[in-house]
Amino acid sequence: MSHQEKDHDGFDGKLYAHPPMRNALIAGGLTLFSFGLGHLSVISSGYEIVIYILAIIIGGYHWTREGIEEFIESKEIGIELLMLGATVGSAILGMWDEAAFLVFIYGVAEGLEEYAYAKTRASIRKLLDLAPEEARILRNGKEVMIPADKLKVGDVFLVRPGESLATDGTIVKGKSSINEAPVTGESIPVEKKEGMPVFAATINQQGVLEIQVTATFTKNTLSKIVHLVEEAQEKKGKTQQFIEKFGKIYSPIVLISAVALALFSLLDPSLSGWGVRAVVLLVAAAPCALVMSTPVAVAAGIGRAGSEGVLIKGGAYLENLGKIKAVAFDKTGTLTLGKPVVTDIVPVSGDEKKTLALAYSIEKFDNHPLAQAIVKKAESLDIKSLPSSDFVAMSGFGTKAIIDGRTVYVGKKDLFTKLNMTSFESKITKLREEGKTIVLVGSDEAVYGIIAVRDEARPVAKQVIKTLHGMGMAVVMLTGDNQVTAQAIAKKLGIDQVKADLKPEDKVAAIKELKKEYGVVAMVGDGINDAPALAESSVGIAMGTAGTDAAIEAADVALMGDDLTKISYAIGLGRKARGISLQNIIFSILILIVLVPSALIGILSVAIAVAVHEVAELIAVGNGLRVAKRNNKS
Repeated sequence: MSHQEKDHDGFDGKLYAHPPMRNALIAGGLTLFSFGLGHLSVISSGYEIVIYILAIIIGGYHWTREGIEEFIESKEIGIELLMLGATVGSAILGMWDEAAFLVFIYGVAEGLEEYAYAKTRASIRKLLDLAPEEARILRNGKEVMIPADKLKVGDVFLVRPGESLATDGTIVKGKSSINEAPVTGESIPVEKKEGMPVFAATINQQGVLEIQVTATFTKNTLSKIVHLVEEAQEKKGKTQQFIEKFGKIYSPIVLISAVALALFSLLDPSLSGWGVRAVVLLVAAAPCALVMSTPVAVAAGIGRAGSEGVLIKGGAYLENLGKIKAVAFDKTGTLTLGKPVVTDIVPVSGDEKKTLALAYSIEKFDNHPLAQAIVKKAESLDIKSLPSSDFVAMSGFGTKAIIDGRTVYVGKKDLFTKLNMTSFESKITKLREEGKTIVLVGSDEAVYGIIAVRDEARPVAKQVIKTLHGMGMAVVMLTGDNQVTAQAIAKKLGIDQVKADLKPEDKVAAIKELKKEYGVVAMVGDGINDAPALAESSVGIAMGTAGTDAAIEAADVALMGDDLTKISYAIGLGRKARGISLQNIIFSILILIVLVPSALIGILSVAIAVAVHEVAELIAVGNGLRVAKRNNKS
């Protein structure tokens, strides 16, 4: 049974209080007590055996129950049954002290393993402790303290400077800077004002805020992070699935071989020594370290990532992160800030005011960043909207609507291919060479004007691209923007390859081509507009998804904040997890190669086999937990 599936109830942070470990330690104490008194002839051998039996029952309760339940539920022979067989075999052969020692050592190893898993899980659940237990709500103009989990959607609660937020909400009064590190992993405070969303456990640093609840405690962003990480730790990668399949075939073979050896020893007195070898084989050949080689590294890695604001939705995706050879980026809102501004309005037939008014009258219905830039510009100049109808958004091209009985288009040059543009082609080329995106405004009869928009690259984008190159990654930009503008930005950032003028379906085709060329490819986008490309990629990475259910669902990896540096962090974490898993696998196989022949030759005692076997298992667990350390360079 995978240790991620075991019951971790009772974890309170103290190793000795963890039930499996507590029972193992009691068993160890009884074993030592019985061994000492027996060898000093203080008690008879009969009493000595009774104490050993008591130690075996107490120490073996947890893992024996798990092994039997697994066999009953799934008809699978697990490692626990091999150890149970070795314990029973030792007892039958009269090696009661060996049997009790085996139960004690295996129980300690199991206890440490489960403790490691419980601690990994508890570390991510500690995020919930960052949110206050009580909230100060406003009722009839008065402040009332209530438990945070009693907050309802629509309630208004008050947060003073230095206090953390009880749940997600929208600011209805006040402004402040908020430390969002617990949710997004970004340490730089974010300026917030009325109408802006805020998240549970983030810390109010300056002003007094009145916040209207948008999500109850169990459904807020912080709870979602914890739930998603816990779910992800259960999902297995290909390596882990292969090892588990191997274990399902291998463990029964070991059990059958040991039973056969034991039967031979019973049938032929001259082979009596083979009974002991059968018991030793059960211990030596149990693939504990091999089975633990990958899952502990995966659980530790996913847990660490979650606490850093990176949600990895399963072991398969952590594994794939470590294999990535190329990273494809969406441009707008990913490599750029996603806050484009209008830089130029160039009239062609008409004037600037008419061009902007027509564009504003249509783009006010669209939520695309370029459309919002035009709306913002028009509103800043107090341009009045014209009556329009039959608005249509044409994916990958632009928008259109009917104004004064004519169909007016706002968008790419492709919308106006039937019109002669030679008179202003040079103006378009010049603006594009400046890294600006061109939006044309016109009808079937004429182009009325050109609107140039520029979206600045994120300040860290260039360094992130350089870091990815240093990790041996190819970096590609996929954008719906034109080739000239895209090339200008790509050159500025140091990007290898640009695929421009892409519609959503073209991005999917581009990802398919990149997978053929590089194998494992990541796509980074906003998780909504780029959902098809994110789904097609080996690992889809959505940015800035805090509070956005759709974006989290669309991706395999969700970055809660807009920090591009988390991409190289996630890839480095994946590489480290893969590397440590591989180390564990090789180490585990080498242990089996040494122990199994040694057991068959007869040069190992039960005690030595148990000691070596469990030490190997603990080394694999300890090595796997290294994934959670902060230095994730591979």
